[in-house]
Formats: sequence, structure tokens, C-alpha cells
Amino acid sequence: MMNHTASRISPQLRYWLAGLTLAIPLWSLAYWYLSDLADVLVVHLGLSRQTHLGEALHFFFYDTPKVLLLLTGIVFAMGIIQTFFAPERTRALLSGKRLGVGNVLAASLGIVTPFCSCSAVPLFIGFLSAGVPLGVTFSFLISAPMVNEVALVLLFGMFGWKVAALYLGLGLAVAIVSGLVIGHLGMERHLEDWVRNIVQGDATHLPADQLGWVDRFKAGAWHVREIVGKVWPYVLAGIALGAGIHGYVPEDFMASIMGRDAWWSVPVAVLLGVPMYTNAAGIIPIVEALIGKGAALGTVLAFMMAVIALSAPEMIILRKVLKPRLIAVFAGVVACGIVLVGYVFNAVI
Repeated sequence: MMNHTASRISPQLRYWLAGLTLAIPLWSLAYWYLSDLADVLVVHLGLSRQTHLGEALHFFFYDTPKVLLLLTGIVFAMGIIQTFFAPERTRALLSGKRLGVGNVLAASLGIVTPFCSCSAVPLFIGFLSAGVPLGVTFSFLISAPMVNEVALVLLFGMFGWKVAALYLGLGLAVAIVSGLVIGHLGMERHLEDWVRNIVQGDATHLPADQLGWVDRFKAGAWHVREIVGKVWPYVLAGIALGAGIHGYVPEDFMASIMGRDAWWSVPVAVLLGVPMYTNAAGIIPIVEALIGKGAALGTVLAFMMAVIALSAPEMIILRKVLKPRLIAVFAGVVACGIVLVGYVFNAVI
């Protein structure tokens, strides 16, 4: 029976299965040792991570392959998944009477995906390609870097459960409400044309029940060529900018304007955070240092949220996917939510 089944596997399918059997372990191995590779490259250049340049280069050497690996893997998987579900069915499931439920689910998914903002973009694109509504995808894009278990554990360890719980609740509220607002604005026309073509299902023309596994694998590969092939220069540019800023964080200057007294300190902190780029684990030591120098907790947390949810490198990568007006709306809505969170923290803690 087994020999009969094996004989029915086409040569093309054997080729794909053999390739994936080799590619998946190699992908996992490469992803696992990215930090070690970055260490080796920095040392090879005769630098130390204790220097600004060394830390900036380490950041670039680590984050560039990480984001590209995530982008390739997630887009390939989402391309296969899309072949099982017609875009119309997916949209129907997460829209209409279920409006808001999808935003809550997407924001909650972000808690358990410890991505920085740039690493969350691949899954954001994958959601769009699978027909998930735009507002729902934005709820995930906001929540994933800003409200994840890494941030919550570190905040709990530093400030206790009350601060961590309030951060969790307000962060989720920002992600959910921002996604709902963007969804209600109906800005799908401000996706780039090539993304809209993918969202409309141009990659696959056969009904889902008529596709074989070779067709599904080909659809995944098509998504990788179409998406990664267009986005990778923006990934490099965005992470290069983030790496440069990451190595030169002016803590003393920022602490001097993040006091509790000035009403403008929260929006200014958000504006300062936008050009920067790091993940939750990278920003927490900076948060601790700023608070130790007298900065207000709410102001610093607003700065932290802006750094990890509204980074300039993320905007550069998103520019290949979204038109400027949609990027501006996304940044404006989220920034308003973060400013409000900062004021709430300063008022109650």
C-alpha cells in the first residue's frame, strides 16, 4: 500500500518535498545563529559592541538577515495557506457582524509574537495577501512589537504587576481602536497596486479544491518572488537607518525633557521615539536609565511605545506596501493613542 502511494507522487512533488526537507532545517539553523554570526562579523572588523559603531553594525548584521528570513518564510507559508481559502471567504469571516472581533484576535496574537516593528511587517503583508481586512492587519502590526510577552515580563520585573497590567490593557486598546479607525476609513485604495493585485488573488486562478500540492508550493514561491523581490531594498534601507540611530541613543538629552511638569513632554517624547528603532528587549534598559535620571514614567513609556511601534525604519519598509497617505494615517492614529497612554500613566502613577 505504501509503495503504491509513493508511486503516485509526481516527480515535481518529490522535488518540492526534497527541497523543503533541506530548506527548513537550514532556515532554522541560520535564524538560530544570527546573533553569533553578527558577533563574528563585528570582531572580524576589529570592533567591539561596547563602541557606538560596533553596536550599530552588530544591529545591522543581526536584523537584516533576521527580517529577510522571516519575510521569506512567512510569505511562503501564507502563500500556501491562501490557496486553501478564497479571499472573499476570508474577508467575509472577519468583516460585517464580526467587525471588531478580528481586531481583538489580531491584537491578541501580537502579544505572543515577540517581533520588532520591522519583523512584524512580513506577517502584516501575509495577512493582507490572505484577504484579511486592512484594519485587522493594522491591529496586529501595532500590537506585535508594542505589547508582547518580552515587554510585559521586563516591565513586571522592573516596575511590578500594576504597571505591566496597565501597559497591557492600554497597549491592546491602542492596537484595537487604531485598527478599527483605519478599517472604518476604508483606505484599501491606498495600498500599492502590486499589493492590491495579490490581495485580489491574482496568484491563483484555480478553485481551492482543484489545486494539488505542487500548485500550492508554486503559489508560495510566487508570493516570495513577488513580495520579497520588491521589498528587500526597503528592508536594507530601513534597518541601516535603525542601526545608525540604535548605536547613538542620547539618553541624557532625552531625560532632560521627559519630566512630569511640562504638558508637552509626552508628545515630544513620542516625536523623539519615531526616528529610532529597537525591540522591547533593547528599549527596556534605556527606559530604566531615563527613569533613573528623573524622567516621568508615563512619558518614558510613551517614548518606548513610539520607538517600537512607530519606527522610521518600519515606515521605510511599509512605503513599498502602502501609499504615503495611508502611512500618515497609520502613524497619526497610533501616535494619538500613544500620547493618550502617556498622559494616563502620568495621571494615575
